[in-house]
Amino acid sequence: MCPCCLAQRHRRGDQLTKEAACGTTEPRGQGRRVGLEALLWGRPGSYRQSGVSTYIRHLVGEIAQLEWPGELRIYLPSRDAAQGIPERLRPWAARLELHRPATRILWQHTLFPLLLVQDRVDLLHATMNVAPWWTPCPVVVTVHDLAYLRYPKVHPMGRRLYLSALTRLTLRRARAIIAVSQHTKQEILRHFRVPPERIRVIYEGCDAAFRPLPAPAIDAFRQRRNLPQRYLLYVGNLEPRKNLPALVRAFARLATGSDLTLVLAGSPAWGHTELFRLIEELHLQTRVLLPGFVPTEELPLWYNGAEVFVYLSRYEGFGLPPLEAMACGTPVVVSSASSLPEVVGEAGLQVHPDDIEGLVEALRQLLSQPELREMYRERGLKQARQFSWSRMARETLLLYRECLEAGTPGEETASIQGRERSKDAGRTLQ
Repeated sequence: MCPCCLAQRHRRGDQLTKEAACGTTEPRGQGRRVGLEALLWGRPGSYRQSGVSTYIRHLVGEIAQLEWPGELRIYLPSRDAAQGIPERLRPWAARLELHRPATRILWQHTLFPLLLVQDRVDLLHATMNVAPWWTPCPVVVTVHDLAYLRYPKVHPMGRRLYLSALTRLTLRRARAIIAVSQHTKQEILRHFRVPPERIRVIYEGCDAAFRPLPAPAIDAFRQRRNLPQRYLLYVGNLEPRKNLPALVRAFARLATGSDLTLVLAGSPAWGHTELFRLIEELHLQTRVLLPGFVPTEELPLWYNGAEVFVYLSRYEGFGLPPLEAMACGTPVVVSSASSLPEVVGEAGLQVHPDDIEGLVEALRQLLSQPELREMYRERGLKQARQFSWSRMARETLLLYRECLEAGTPGEETASIQGRERSKDAGRTLQ
């Protein structure tokens, strides 16, 4: 049976159910089924636990504690990911694990739409830029960033073409778009023809585990990890857009005559060989630590132990690491690019991502002036309290309700999809 026929049967079933319910119709937004696509839920200890996976985990965890008049269903990539998910969220886990990108993408665009019909989902939340090419219901999509458009050279061509085509299709037909920052919203408006009223900015949050820790716990962690007394910290993947060569060059100027160490905590990604080569050229092998991926439960200790957290990234959709560092009471220095000024505000020092001299000066000020560090510590703690995963979840549920109240689920979206496919077909024939 073709997808269109399945959608018609889905809508007819809804209508019959309503007619059988004492001749009354439920208020829109109540008794509806929302599907939450969580296919990028990372494995424990995997680098995929960062970024989008963090967003998904907190969204699911916070929603589980909130009241929702309808039904929720979470779609997960494997059975181990479903462990611990409350039954009231009706977790669905793939029998064939979907952690590998090729398998996940194939399933997402072939079997997933049919599963949505079978589950009679009235609204789908796609959590990472792309929804299935066809759905039997309206879509809410979260856009985290558009790095593949801003930095195409560091993305494989196949990935770039896939994201370009499917993100455009998804945004064109989405009933609502969640942008994780004002900067991301402006990026969407710049690259796609999307009405601004369909974009809702919902900021990410900070886990309560990120907080100032007692000195004995930090000292014990330093001894266990054999860490120096004074270190600068970066957390994130080791990739070109993070601008780590500029950080290493600035550190090389600070390292002379000091006992400082630079810790680059994160998984090596594309383009990391240039960074490793630079560390060798500057003879910093003993002064730059590369611990690799840091488990989430250890991160608060790394942040608390650092003198300063440095994040000179050229491009971010939001920027969780600086927020987590501020919540731990660690002074931060960030680049003035993309979304980072939104996250840090006046609570940290900002420098242009190409201004190595400015970075050196900012770090010298913080390292040499305890009262300045204390001032930014207090500002950071206050700034971090403005971002809450609980608020993010409440605002997301409110958006679900608004989307369900906008019209009969499925009908408007199916009509839009039909018109768009006709337009695309016409352009192909021209």
